[in-house]
Amino acid sequence: MFETLARRVSRHPRRTIVVWAVVTTLGLLVALTGVGGSSLFDRLTSGNPAVPGSESERGGEILSEHGTAGETITMIVSGVDPTSEALPGIMATIVAEASAIDGVASVIDPFQLPGGVTSPAAAPLLSSEGDGFIVVAELATDLDEDEQAIAVDAVAAAFDDAQATLATAAPDVRTLVGANRLILDAVTDQVQEDLKTGELVALPVALVIMVLVFGGFLAAAMPMVGAIASIGAGLGVLHLLTFLLDVDAAVVNVISLLSIGLSIDYGLLVVSRFREELARATSAGESGAMRRRRGDGVVAVALARTMTTAGRTVAFSAVTVAVSIAGLMVFRPDVLRAIGAAGLAIVLIAVATALTLVPAVLVLAGRRMERAGTLARIPGMERVLARTADVESDEGTFYRLAARVQRRPWWTLVASLAVLVLLALPLAHLQLRSSDIELLPTSNPQREFVTVLQEEYPASTGTDLVVVVDATTEAAASLVPLIGAVDSVTRASEPTGLGPYSVIAVDTVGDDSSGREATTAVGEIRALDTDLTVWVTGPAAQQVDFVSTLSARAWAAGAVVVLATFVLLFLMTGSVIVPLKALLTNALSLAAALGVLVWVFQDGHLEGLLSFSSTGGIETYVFAIVIAFAFGLAMDYEVFLIARIKELVDAGMDSDEAVRVGLQRSGRIITSAAAIIVVVFAGFVFGDLLIIKQVGFALAFAVALDATLVRMLLVPATMTLLGRHNWWCPPALRRVHERFGIIH
Repeated sequence: MFETLARRVSRHPRRTIVVWAVVTTLGLLVALTGVGGSSLFDRLTSGNPAVPGSESERGGEILSEHGTAGETITMIVSGVDPTSEALPGIMATIVAEASAIDGVASVIDPFQLPGGVTSPAAAPLLSSEGDGFIVVAELATDLDEDEQAIAVDAVAAAFDDAQATLATAAPDVRTLVGANRLILDAVTDQVQEDLKTGELVALPVALVIMVLVFGGFLAAAMPMVGAIASIGAGLGVLHLLTFLLDVDAAVVNVISLLSIGLSIDYGLLVVSRFREELARATSAGESGAMRRRRGDGVVAVALARTMTTAGRTVAFSAVTVAVSIAGLMVFRPDVLRAIGAAGLAIVLIAVATALTLVPAVLVLAGRRMERAGTLARIPGMERVLARTADVESDEGTFYRLAARVQRRPWWTLVASLAVLVLLALPLAHLQLRSSDIELLPTSNPQREFVTVLQEEYPASTGTDLVVVVDATTEAAASLVPLIGAVDSVTRASEPTGLGPYSVIAVDTVGDDSSGREATTAVGEIRALDTDLTVWVTGPAAQQVDFVSTLSARAWAAGAVVVLATFVLLFLMTGSVIVPLKALLTNALSLAAALGVLVWVFQDGHLEGLLSFSSTGGIETYVFAIVIAFAFGLAMDYEVFLIARIKELVDAGMDSDEAVRVGLQRSGRIITSAAAIIVVVFAGFVFGDLLIIKQVGFALAFAVALDATLVRMLLVPATMTLLGRHNWWCPPALRRVHERFGIIH
């Protein structure tokens, strides 16, 4: 199959490149200009992830269906004395202008009330610091999405302009304008900014690393071509996915991370193997039956061998990564299913570019891939490239490293395991949470708006939890003392009617609506002994439901991934020991990476260095994403290494020697690919969105740890200790492998 694909690409390289250029362009056009008038970024969602069919979602649906209030836009005015005599007249003009906007139902400020700012009813609208007030505009409830968006923007613009008017009475006045839609816009804008930042950091540095690996710009550019095509096509697929699932804003960056990383990984392996096979075919003077009308056929021979070896490895690796990421689709929350579906599509696109587009470009480059690049002519660079560029020797740095490990395999094994366990220890006090506005940097105006509103206008920020009761207010009143008696609850309001339902507002201990006290209260309220049908909703309830559904389906997702990975590695190696060893070592590596994630972001040890404010936990779906992606990437490098070792064993080489030579031949590619993917992930740590920081850091660390400690030390040590037992297989399964095994 792979040789046939190589033949077709060799015959039609330009056609292949044109097809990918069209696909990439269409993908970018669809994502940026949109289908039906809305771009990808217009269709993104944000906020606490919902769980379909959960109690919190049903409660939220009831509030939305029967609620009588429209979207609100709030202006915070600070740096002014509310009792100033000039303010009522100025505010009357501002309120009149805002009220005249189409779609606005009402505008309220403290000056309209009988008695003005001295009225007790004005207290919720006045700052607790005594230096400001708020103005609230409410929209009509019958507006459609487009009408609501236009009205929000118009009111926000009017409120922004109000600062200049207010400055005539108070020169130090400052205004902040906020609304749910504006918060969503802030998140999506931050996603776009972080995407640009990450790519501007990651791609140039990745190119420099590949130049050092390949010794020239021509070879280094090959994987980058695949990465660019994957990004364009991937964004187009992601936009189409928004019509099937709710796609969270952070998904765009997560998928871009994966797209760049995998495309460069796979392209690097293909280009490196092609240069190796090209040199071998040239030295042997081969052209054979694959002679082409132009050239001597050596390029075609080299490409065929590359595709049947590295191409097969890339395809197999992509399947293992796809299986790991597809495990996310087992879960119920749309955010995880969207990431799983998008990730699966990205893996397929990345492997497709590596097996078609990159080979097509290699064919056109031909024998120029053998020549030393312009970089080698720079004085002093020859010495650098001699140490970094890919080489043909089987007894280099990685061979000697494996030999040292094999002299003391037990010491290496114990030391490696000790380091992994030590790094994993913080995982014992993991605290999962679902943040909202906290995801934005503290400098963001919407983050500042919410912070000021919570601190100075607590009566205007709503409650931590909402209990929806399927009963009249009289019947629901029996729940109030029960809820009020819960240890984590500080207040339970009297029920208010909402159509056929009743609503009880609940405040909890502490000031974190998604914190431990709030989530504890959710569980205790839901456990109350009552005959009434009750739904508890709010950020903490959504978090509880999200964690609950993760726990309920984690075993199913894990079983699917583990079983599929085991079967795939067995079909590749014919061994039951190698798959078991790979699963165990990858699990340890993953636990270590998650432990460091907790130590950094939950415990806040690197807040200053990485420019973030700890929320006291790890974002719930970040945890799931890191497990799926890090496990898949670890298997990626496992396949790269084991494929080379198995190739040598099948050729008759002794197991220990095969480990040394296999590590030498693949070690440079693994470390180079890992260095590039670490740079890609680390590039997104420079962004400001907390979710992306957490994902980027965790995956960068996981890949770095796996490609060094695990792949270079732990795997050679365990394979040395196992010796020929690495390839053990029961007779019955051996017959299965002989029939269905994946071989060159």
